[in-house]
Amino acid sequence: MIEIQEVSVAEPKAEDVLIRTAYTSISAGTERMLLDGRMPHPALSFPVVPGYETVGQVVRLGAAVPPEMLGQWVYVGGARCFKGINPAWGGQSQFISTEASRVVPLNGLAPDVGVILSLGATALHGINVAHVKSGDRVLVLGQGIVGQLAARLAKRAGASYVAVVDRIGVRLAASQADRIIDLSRESLEESLEGLRMDVIVEATGSMVALGNALPMLADHGRVLLLGYYEHFDTPYAPLFMREAQILIAREWDFGPKGDLPRTRDLIVNHEIDVSGLLTHRVPLESIRVAYRLALEDPSCLKVVVEWPCE
Repeated sequence: MIEIQEVSVAEPKAEDVLIRTAYTSISAGTERMLLDGRMPHPALSFPVVPGYETVGQVVRLGAAVPPEMLGQWVYVGGARCFKGINPAWGGQSQFISTEASRVVPLNGLAPDVGVILSLGATALHGINVAHVKSGDRVLVLGQGIVGQLAARLAKRAGASYVAVVDRIGVRLAASQADRIIDLSRESLEESLEGLRMDVIVEATGSMVALGNALPMLADHGRVLLLGYYEHFDTPYAPLFMREAQILIAREWDFGPKGDLPRTRDLIVNHEIDVSGLLTHRVPLESIRVAYRLALEDPSCLKVVVEWPCE
Protein backbone atom coordinates (compact mmCIF):
# COMPACT_ATOMS: atom_id res chain seq x y z
CA MET A 1 0.00 0.00 0.00
CA ILE A 2 1.20 3.50 -0.86
CA GLU A 3 0.57 6.09 1.86
CA ILE A 4 1.71 9.58 2.79
CA GLN A 5 3.03 9.63 6.37
CA GLU A 6 5.08 11.96 8.53
CA VAL A 7 8.64 10.84 9.30
CA SER A 8 11.51 12.44 11.22
CA VAL A 9 14.48 13.70 9.19
CA ALA A 10 17.93 14.00 10.76
CA GLU A 11 19.40 17.47 11.17
CA PRO A 12 22.09 18.30 8.59
CA LYS A 13 25.65 17.69 9.75
CA ALA A 14 28.56 19.98 8.94
CA GLU A 15 29.05 18.49 5.44
CA ASP A 16 25.32 18.18 4.69
CA VAL A 17 22.58 20.14 2.99
CA LEU A 18 18.84 20.08 3.61
CA ILE A 19 16.77 19.86 0.42
CA ARG A 20 13.11 20.73 0.01
CA THR A 21 11.66 18.46 -2.65
CA ALA A 22 9.80 19.92 -5.62
CA TYR A 23 9.60 16.92 -7.98
CA THR A 24 10.02 13.17 -7.77
CA SER A 25 9.33 10.29 -10.11
CA ILE A 26 8.72 6.55 -9.94
CA SER A 27 11.08 4.00 -11.46
CA ALA A 28 8.54 1.40 -12.56
CA GLY A 29 10.88 -1.59 -12.68
CA THR A 30 12.38 -1.02 -9.25
CA GLU A 31 9.13 -0.05 -7.51
CA ARG A 32 7.21 -2.97 -9.04
CA MET A 33 9.75 -5.47 -7.73
CA LEU A 34 9.73 -3.73 -4.34
CA LEU A 35 5.94 -3.78 -3.99
CA ASP A 36 5.73 -7.36 -5.26
CA GLY A 37 8.24 -8.48 -2.63
CA ARG A 38 10.77 -9.58 -5.25
CA MET A 39 13.56 -7.11 -4.49
CA PRO A 40 16.64 -9.01 -3.25
CA HIS A 41 17.62 -6.14 -1.00
CA PRO A 42 17.14 -4.90 2.61
CA ALA A 43 14.55 -2.55 1.12
CA LEU A 44 12.01 -5.32 1.69
CA SER A 45 11.81 -4.41 5.38
CA PHE A 46 8.54 -2.47 5.26
CA PRO A 47 7.50 0.29 5.67
CA VAL A 48 10.04 2.02 3.45
CA VAL A 49 10.65 5.42 1.90
CA PRO A 50 11.04 4.57 -1.81
CA GLY A 51 12.40 6.52 -4.74
CA TYR A 52 15.73 7.78 -6.05
CA GLU A 53 14.60 10.43 -8.55
CA THR A 54 14.33 13.63 -6.53
CA VAL A 55 14.77 17.29 -7.46
CA GLY A 56 14.52 20.17 -5.02
CA GLN A 57 16.12 23.31 -3.65
CA VAL A 58 18.80 23.52 -1.00
CA VAL A 59 17.19 25.33 1.94
CA ARG A 60 19.79 24.85 4.68
CA LEU A 61 23.56 24.35 4.80
CA GLY A 62 25.85 22.56 7.22
CA ALA A 63 28.67 24.64 8.67
CA ALA A 64 31.26 23.29 6.21
CA VAL A 65 29.19 23.69 3.02
CA PRO A 66 30.00 26.60 0.65
CA PRO A 67 27.39 29.37 1.03
CA GLU A 68 26.74 29.54 -2.72
CA MET A 69 24.89 26.21 -2.51
CA LEU A 70 21.98 27.81 -0.66
CA GLY A 71 18.97 28.06 -2.96
CA GLN A 72 20.46 25.90 -5.72
CA TRP A 73 18.26 23.48 -7.62
CA VAL A 74 19.75 19.99 -7.30
CA TYR A 75 19.12 16.35 -8.08
CA VAL A 76 19.65 13.78 -5.32
CA GLY A 77 19.30 10.01 -5.56
CA GLY A 78 17.61 9.59 -2.18
CA ALA A 79 19.24 9.47 1.26
CA ARG A 80 19.35 7.55 4.52
CA CYS A 81 18.34 10.44 6.76
CA PHE A 82 15.17 9.14 8.36
CA LYS A 83 14.65 8.16 11.97
CA GLY A 84 12.92 4.91 12.88
CA ILE A 85 12.01 3.82 9.35
CA ASN A 86 13.76 1.88 6.59
CA PRO A 87 14.93 4.47 4.06
CA ALA A 88 15.34 1.96 1.21
CA TRP A 89 16.39 4.59 -1.32
CA GLY A 90 14.74 7.44 0.55
CA GLY A 91 13.92 9.83 -2.28
CA GLN A 92 10.18 10.38 -1.95
CA SER A 93 10.26 12.76 1.00
CA GLN A 94 9.39 16.44 1.35
CA PHE A 95 12.76 17.09 3.02
CA ILE A 96 16.03 15.23 2.53
CA SER A 97 19.23 15.71 4.51
CA THR A 98 22.36 14.39 2.81
CA GLU A 99 26.03 15.07 2.13
CA ALA A 100 26.55 18.05 -0.16
CA SER A 101 28.94 15.93 -2.21
CA ARG A 102 26.05 13.62 -3.22
CA VAL A 103 23.87 16.23 -4.87
CA VAL A 104 24.08 17.24 -8.52
CA PRO A 105 23.41 20.93 -9.26
CA LEU A 106 21.07 21.27 -12.24
CA ASN A 107 23.10 24.09 -13.82
CA GLY A 108 20.27 25.35 -15.99
CA LEU A 109 18.39 22.10 -16.51
CA ALA A 110 14.66 22.61 -15.94
CA PRO A 111 13.88 21.28 -12.44
CA ASP A 112 11.09 18.94 -13.51
CA VAL A 113 13.31 17.44 -16.24
CA GLY A 114 15.89 16.73 -13.53
CA VAL A 115 13.93 13.64 -12.44
CA ILE A 116 15.15 11.91 -15.60
CA LEU A 117 18.83 12.09 -14.58
CA SER A 118 19.04 8.77 -12.74
CA LEU A 119 17.69 6.64 -15.58
CA GLY A 120 19.55 8.77 -18.11
CA ALA A 121 22.76 8.06 -16.21
CA THR A 122 21.85 4.37 -16.12
CA ALA A 123 21.47 4.33 -19.90
CA LEU A 124 24.68 6.32 -20.42
CA HIS A 125 26.65 4.01 -18.17
CA GLY A 126 25.28 1.00 -20.04
CA ILE A 127 26.20 2.35 -23.47
CA ASN A 128 29.71 3.00 -22.14
CA VAL A 129 29.94 -0.52 -20.67
CA ALA A 130 28.89 -1.93 -24.05
CA HIS A 131 31.63 0.11 -25.77
CA VAL A 132 29.28 1.30 -28.48
CA LYS A 133 31.46 2.87 -31.16
CA SER A 134 31.41 4.32 -34.63
CA GLY A 135 29.86 1.97 -37.16
CA ASP A 136 28.16 -0.36 -34.69
CA ARG A 137 24.68 -1.67 -35.39
CA VAL A 138 22.64 -1.57 -32.19
CA LEU A 139 19.32 -3.21 -31.32
CA VAL A 140 17.49 -1.91 -28.23
CA LEU A 141 14.84 -4.18 -26.75
CA GLY A 142 12.16 -2.19 -24.95
CA GLN A 143 11.15 1.44 -25.26
CA GLY A 144 10.50 2.31 -21.68
CA ILE A 145 12.44 5.30 -20.44
CA VAL A 146 15.80 3.48 -20.19
CA GLY A 147 15.44 1.97 -23.66
CA GLN A 148 14.45 5.34 -25.13
CA LEU A 149 17.52 7.00 -23.69
CA ALA A 150 19.84 4.10 -24.56
CA ALA A 151 18.83 4.36 -28.22
CA ARG A 152 19.52 8.09 -28.31
CA LEU A 153 22.85 7.66 -26.55
CA ALA A 154 23.93 4.80 -28.82
CA LYS A 155 23.39 7.03 -31.83
CA ARG A 156 25.33 9.81 -30.17
CA ALA A 157 28.18 7.35 -29.46
CA GLY A 158 28.56 6.77 -33.20
CA ALA A 159 26.32 3.79 -33.97
CA SER A 160 25.63 3.69 -37.70
CA TYR A 161 22.28 1.96 -37.26
CA VAL A 162 19.96 1.84 -34.26
CA ALA A 163 16.82 -0.28 -34.21
CA VAL A 164 14.32 -0.27 -31.35
CA VAL A 165 11.70 -2.84 -30.47
CA ASP A 166 8.52 -2.79 -28.38
CA ARG A 167 4.93 -3.98 -28.51
CA ILE A 168 3.35 -0.73 -27.27
CA GLY A 169 2.57 1.78 -29.98
CA VAL A 170 2.52 4.87 -27.77
CA ARG A 171 6.06 4.13 -26.64
CA LEU A 172 7.26 3.55 -30.17
CA ALA A 173 5.69 6.84 -31.20
CA ALA A 174 8.19 8.60 -28.91
CA SER A 175 11.18 6.60 -30.17
CA GLN A 176 14.13 8.05 -32.07
CA ALA A 177 15.92 5.42 -34.17
CA ASP A 178 16.79 4.36 -37.70
CA ARG A 179 14.30 1.48 -37.49
CA ILE A 180 11.29 1.32 -35.17
CA ILE A 181 9.81 -2.18 -34.88
CA ASP A 182 6.37 -2.91 -33.47
CA LEU A 183 6.44 -6.59 -32.54
CA SER A 184 2.65 -6.66 -32.35
CA ARG A 185 2.59 -6.11 -36.11
CA GLU A 186 5.84 -7.54 -37.53
CA SER A 187 8.54 -10.07 -36.74
CA LEU A 188 11.96 -9.00 -35.59
CA GLU A 189 13.91 -11.06 -38.14
CA GLU A 190 11.86 -9.88 -41.13
CA SER A 191 12.06 -6.26 -39.98
CA LEU A 192 15.84 -6.34 -39.78
CA GLU A 193 16.07 -7.88 -43.28
CA GLY A 194 19.06 -10.06 -42.48
CA LEU A 195 21.09 -7.42 -40.65
CA ARG A 196 23.11 -8.71 -37.71
CA MET A 197 23.55 -6.51 -34.66
CA ASP A 198 26.91 -5.76 -33.08
CA VAL A 199 25.19 -4.84 -29.80
CA ILE A 200 21.88 -5.95 -28.33
CA VAL A 201 20.71 -3.79 -25.43
CA GLU A 202 18.20 -5.63 -23.27
CA ALA A 203 16.03 -2.99 -21.54
CA THR A 204 12.81 -4.91 -20.92
CA GLY A 205 13.83 -7.01 -17.91
CA SER A 206 12.63 -10.10 -19.82
CA MET A 207 14.80 -13.11 -20.52
CA VAL A 208 12.21 -14.24 -23.10
CA ALA A 209 12.67 -11.02 -25.06
CA LEU A 210 16.43 -11.46 -25.00
CA GLY A 211 16.24 -15.11 -26.06
CA ASN A 212 14.06 -14.19 -29.04
CA ALA A 213 16.55 -11.54 -30.17
CA LEU A 214 19.78 -13.54 -29.86
CA PRO A 215 19.58 -14.97 -33.42
CA MET A 216 20.01 -11.35 -34.62
CA LEU A 217 23.43 -11.03 -32.96
CA ALA A 218 26.55 -10.71 -35.11
CA ASP A 219 29.71 -12.77 -34.59
CA HIS A 220 31.62 -11.50 -31.54
CA GLY A 221 28.62 -9.35 -30.68
CA ARG A 222 27.93 -7.83 -27.27
CA VAL A 223 24.81 -8.28 -25.19
CA LEU A 224 24.19 -5.56 -22.62
CA LEU A 225 21.83 -6.34 -19.74
CA LEU A 226 20.31 -2.98 -18.85
CA GLY A 227 17.26 -4.22 -16.96
CA TYR A 228 17.05 -5.91 -13.57
CA TYR A 229 16.48 -9.65 -13.36
CA GLU A 230 15.68 -12.19 -10.68
CA HIS A 231 17.46 -14.90 -12.68
CA PHE A 232 19.63 -15.12 -15.79
CA ASP A 233 18.21 -17.83 -18.02
CA THR A 234 18.62 -17.62 -21.79
CA PRO A 235 19.52 -19.97 -24.67
CA TYR A 236 23.23 -20.71 -24.69
CA ALA A 237 23.70 -21.96 -28.26
CA PRO A 238 23.34 -18.56 -30.01
CA LEU A 239 25.80 -17.02 -27.57
CA PHE A 240 28.27 -19.88 -28.09
CA MET A 241 27.99 -19.92 -31.88
CA ARG A 242 28.67 -16.18 -32.08
CA GLU A 243 31.32 -16.12 -29.36
CA ALA A 244 29.29 -13.37 -27.73
CA GLN A 245 30.08 -11.20 -24.74
CA ILE A 246 27.55 -10.74 -21.92
CA LEU A 247 27.92 -7.32 -20.28
CA ILE A 248 26.17 -6.07 -17.15
CA ALA A 249 25.75 -2.40 -16.26
CA ARG A 250 25.44 -1.54 -12.57
CA GLU A 251 23.66 1.79 -12.19
CA TRP A 252 26.15 4.58 -12.94
CA ASP A 253 29.57 6.03 -12.12
CA PHE A 254 29.37 8.51 -9.24
CA GLY A 255 31.32 11.71 -8.61
CA PRO A 256 31.58 15.23 -10.01
CA LYS A 257 32.64 13.85 -13.40
CA GLY A 258 30.37 10.81 -13.26
CA ASP A 259 27.36 9.80 -15.32
CA LEU A 260 24.80 11.99 -13.51
CA PRO A 261 26.48 15.36 -14.29
CA ARG A 262 27.45 14.10 -17.74
CA THR A 263 23.82 13.24 -18.48
CA ARG A 264 22.76 16.67 -17.21
CA ASP A 265 25.24 18.38 -19.51
CA LEU A 266 24.17 16.31 -22.54
CA ILE A 267 20.58 17.44 -22.01
CA VAL A 268 21.42 21.08 -21.27
CA ASN A 269 23.66 21.26 -24.35
CA HIS A 270 20.96 19.64 -26.54
CA GLU A 271 23.18 16.68 -27.37
CA ILE A 272 20.32 14.32 -26.55
CA ASP A 273 16.64 15.13 -26.89
CA VAL A 274 14.41 14.19 -23.95
CA SER A 275 11.34 16.12 -25.06
CA GLY A 276 8.18 14.09 -24.86
CA LEU A 277 9.56 11.59 -22.33
CA LEU A 278 7.87 13.19 -19.30
CA THR A 279 4.39 12.00 -20.17
CA HIS A 280 2.32 12.51 -17.02
CA ARG A 281 2.10 14.94 -14.07
CA VAL A 282 0.38 14.22 -10.77
CA PRO A 283 0.21 16.25 -7.53
CA LEU A 284 1.55 14.60 -4.39
CA GLU A 285 -1.91 14.19 -2.85
CA SER A 286 -2.72 11.81 -5.74
CA ILE A 287 0.38 9.66 -5.21
CA ARG A 288 -1.58 6.43 -5.58
CA VAL A 289 -2.72 7.60 -9.01
CA ALA A 290 0.92 8.28 -9.87
CA TYR A 291 1.90 4.73 -8.91
CA ARG A 292 -0.95 3.24 -10.91
CA LEU A 293 0.15 5.24 -13.94
CA ALA A 294 3.79 4.22 -13.56
CA LEU A 295 3.11 0.54 -12.91
CA GLU A 296 -0.01 -0.15 -14.97
CA ASP A 297 -0.40 2.37 -17.81
CA PRO A 298 1.80 1.47 -20.82
CA SER A 299 1.48 5.01 -22.15
CA CYS A 300 3.33 6.35 -19.09
CA LEU A 301 7.02 6.71 -19.86
CA LYS A 302 7.76 9.01 -16.92
CA VAL A 303 5.43 10.52 -14.35
CA VAL A 304 6.40 13.73 -12.56
CA VAL A 305 5.05 13.94 -9.01
CA GLU A 306 4.68 17.60 -8.02
CA TRP A 307 5.28 18.34 -4.33
CA PRO A 308 3.77 21.32 -2.46
CA CYS A 309 5.88 24.45 -2.80
CA GLU A 310 4.87 25.87 0.60
